[in-house]
Amino acid sequence: MQTKSFNPRRVLRFRQFSRKGYALFSCLGKEVLIGTLSVATLTYAKADGISIEPMRPDTAKTSREVRLDEVNVTGSRAPLTRGQQARMVTVLDRADIQAAPAQSMNDLLKYAVGVDVRQRGPIGAQTDVSIRGGNYEQITLLLNGINICDPQTGHNAFDFPLDIADVERIEVLEGPAGRVYGTSSLVGAINIVTRQHDKNTLDAHLEGGSYGYLSAGARASFSNSHLSTLNSPLFTNSLSANLTRSDGYSRNKAGRLNADYQVAKFFYQGHYDAPLARVSWHAGLSTRGFGSNTFYGAKWDDQYEHTLKSFTAIQAENKRGRFRLKPSVYWNHSADRFELFRNAPDVYPFNYHRTDVFGINLNSYFDWQLGRTALAAEWRNEDLISTNLGEPLAKTHAIGTTGRRYEYGLNRTNLSFVVEHNVMLSRLTLSAGLIAVKNSWNAMSMRFYPGVDASYRIGDHLKIYASLNTSLRMPSVTELYYSVGGHQADKHLKPEELTAVEGGIKYTTSAASATMSIYHNHCRNLIDWIRHTDDADAPWESVNFTRLNALGAEASLTLHLAQLLAGQKVLKKLHIAYSHIHQDKAGADGIQSLYALEYLRHKLVASLQMSLTPKLDFSLHYRYQQRTGTYTDSDGHVCDYQPYSIIDARLSYQSSSCQFCLEANNLLNKTYVDYGHVPQPGTWIMAGASLQLPF
Repeated sequence: MQTKSFNPRRVLRFRQFSRKGYALFSCLGKEVLIGTLSVATLTYAKADGISIEPMRPDTAKTSREVRLDEVNVTGSRAPLTRGQQARMVTVLDRADIQAAPAQSMNDLLKYAVGVDVRQRGPIGAQTDVSIRGGNYEQITLLLNGINICDPQTGHNAFDFPLDIADVERIEVLEGPAGRVYGTSSLVGAINIVTRQHDKNTLDAHLEGGSYGYLSAGARASFSNSHLSTLNSPLFTNSLSANLTRSDGYSRNKAGRLNADYQVAKFFYQGHYDAPLARVSWHAGLSTRGFGSNTFYGAKWDDQYEHTLKSFTAIQAENKRGRFRLKPSVYWNHSADRFELFRNAPDVYPFNYHRTDVFGINLNSYFDWQLGRTALAAEWRNEDLISTNLGEPLAKTHAIGTTGRRYEYGLNRTNLSFVVEHNVMLSRLTLSAGLIAVKNSWNAMSMRFYPGVDASYRIGDHLKIYASLNTSLRMPSVTELYYSVGGHQADKHLKPEELTAVEGGIKYTTSAASATMSIYHNHCRNLIDWIRHTDDADAPWESVNFTRLNALGAEASLTLHLAQLLAGQKVLKKLHIAYSHIHQDKAGADGIQSLYALEYLRHKLVASLQMSLTPKLDFSLHYRYQQRTGTYTDSDGHVCDYQPYSIIDARLSYQSSSCQFCLEANNLLNKTYVDYGHVPQPGTWIMAGASLQLPF
């Protein structure tokens, strides 16, 4: 029998609990004890991307909020949520990644306004990535928080072993990040965070397009989530593989392909999550060969390069107790073969390099009456052997079956210690610390680099922040020893050092967000390759380019149109961001710089996401870039970089288990260069499909 209620009650849904005066429990005027919570609720509350860090009672009476939609991002050494961070971290989340007309991580970063992506080849063949006017050597690149920088050169740093579909989010920390990510993070850091799959699924995708482009990949994910309970461990594993190839978009003077490439990637990751501890591990392999046409000199249009990289790491963390430990061990291996003349070692011998990097990292933090304190230490050994880089080896090593031997090399060890303290009050977050660094190279003494970040919340939506940070970067082996082909290196280069001051404001609501910041970078002993233009035969020299000052400003606006314009269902999200940089370097007349004086003075990005039907999405992405500096073309003429605008588009149809997409890059077929004399392709059209099946 149905009973009719004459006094229906509205269901109250609590999205946030706090100790504010108007909170429910405060209004009741009573102490409320919650004694039960269903196991089912706990089982399903731990979704990907939700912060599960415990918020303990604070005897210093600090007021904290727990926001269920916030993730831990790495803007400090101790783990803090995105809302707690005193420093601003740009995050490209899963939704941004899926909406972007991008085929590689390099392409995704084009839409981050503070990031300069200089492509020498499309679809990630080779890309130099920098932040805030720096160069590609001055950033730290991380995979799940593990440093994967290559001490030989940063040119091939973006040889990732994983596909875009493996990525959960990309975190971009702009400015010196020494005490967060260690050495090399002179102007910032980029952290790639992979997805954790908690279901048994099989994914496959296939893409094809212009210039003989073809990409195929698959992923298998395994989990015992259907068996795990509150007190039993959760195991997840995933294995992915991807093959990509293209004929490239250009040919050399002899009519042969010189921008073609072939890439194979394999990536495995696993997670063990138990009540007392969690352990994660990954292993990846990337092998690629690509025509380098005029990458390393306008005179040679038939260069070729082959790289092989592998990454392995294991991390662990205890989940209970006042003192948290997070140790990690990693090994990065890379091998590189460069051919100045493709398939012609008798004309010019190939250059071979092999690098092995071993590291042990121990992070820890604990909460006490005055806040959260983090302590960390890292030991990192970089070992390189080469045919032309480094000091003569006491014992040479054979290079496979080539009949040649590695005759040169360099081994150096970096030891660093970090201490950091974070205070989180009701509206104020303060983070301060320092990193102490000692490197065995050139008998470098222990050096100290401090930093402090502060943010203050005004009301519930407005935050102001300021920071002062310092960092350093050790020279790459190429900068120290590459003295061939019109280059003259200096093995006595000093480390680069940077001091940066930044201030800004951020406004955030569920329907809109806006940020604005201004910063000043002061770099000492800047390393660059320079050439004196008054002498046609002058070599490129690696030098400490004395001092350089940069003044920059950034602003962004994001509107969630589905909420602002509730009466319509087509417009979803609008994003606009602008960056301006001015660098001041005295005595630069008559000098051509490869990196330091070639920076993006203006960059404007905009994107519009639309939902044409419930299953059909469309997005437009726009970029305007104006670069300073000059380059020498194949005829020996010194040319200025010209500004350009690019429009990319993506159309996708999504059903319950499959997706179809159509993408177009450089929709207006613009002619432009990102790096010197290497022209970029015109319109590039791709179509693809993906399928996901549970099992």
